[in-house]
Amino acid sequence: MASLLYLPLTLLIIPLMITTAQNTPSPGYYPSSRISSIGFDQGYSNLWGAQHQRVEQGTVTIWLDSSSGSGYKSLHPYRSGYFGAAIKLQPGYTAGVITSFYLSNNEAHPGDHDEIDIEFLGTTPDKPYTLQTNVYIRGSGDRNIIGREKKFHLWFDPTQDFHNYAILWTPSEIIFLVDDVPIRRYPRKSDATFPSRPMWVYGSIWDASSWATEDGKYKADYNYQPFIGRYKNFKIGGCTADGPASCSPPSASPSGSGGLSQQQSSVMEWVQRNYLVYDYCRDGKRDHTQTPEC
Repeated sequence: MASLLYLPLTLLIIPLMITTAQNTPSPGYYPSSRISSIGFDQGYSNLWGAQHQRVEQGTVTIWLDSSSGSGYKSLHPYRSGYFGAAIKLQPGYTAGVITSFYLSNNEAHPGDHDEIDIEFLGTTPDKPYTLQTNVYIRGSGDRNIIGREKKFHLWFDPTQDFHNYAILWTPSEIIFLVDDVPIRRYPRKSDATFPSRPMWVYGSIWDASSWATEDGKYKADYNYQPFIGRYKNFKIGGCTADGPASCSPPSASPSGSGGLSQQQSSVMEWVQRNYLVYDYCRDGKRDHTQTPEC
């Protein structure tokens, strides 16, 4: 949250922001424009469910039915960077189904891994999709992985068109962006609460009926299969794990020095004020000794 010292300037900036048809304030800076798009095969390959994955004219379609889901994985691991894709979700009944785009090293460190998630939690036709962001750091040392979830509704219908979703991971912060609008910033407060080991980039669709929709109240219903996720406009601006030490990840802000500009911070506050529906730090049922950053 911006400090009180910034409030007068924030109030001056907000009325000047250009808005979209949905009255979304402009972030004023678009980090995705600094990263070139790549073809799927330039950055990724199928990981599982090859028979449920199709690449056509730059769009990757993956789907889940009663026999299998599907996923893909980056060709290289990264130690920092900007990772994005435009995603279009399926309308209708999608309860229990997760469509995701995320970073992880679970294959290298099973049970004690790091992860940075963008996950779309399937829903019923009368309710909006929930976008869940999450950060995992090495578990708690006893192979008990501690989630740091923040959940959002969106200011648009993600089933009507493609929208750009991205994770910017630097040595000092993690920023989640939707159409270049920052929705969450997770700063590095200590080594123990921040992922630093190399990770791969993944996309997947799978059945998470036990928890995905209203804590498992609604399950995947295969009368509505196949469940489809579409991805395109892939962007990777990252430092590979074996790349030169001089490599630096992109910045989310126009200053190039990390953090967010005042205008970006104001827009993030607008998102969190209007669309944040769950914050792990505000959950009284959580054991916050395990999340000291709260």
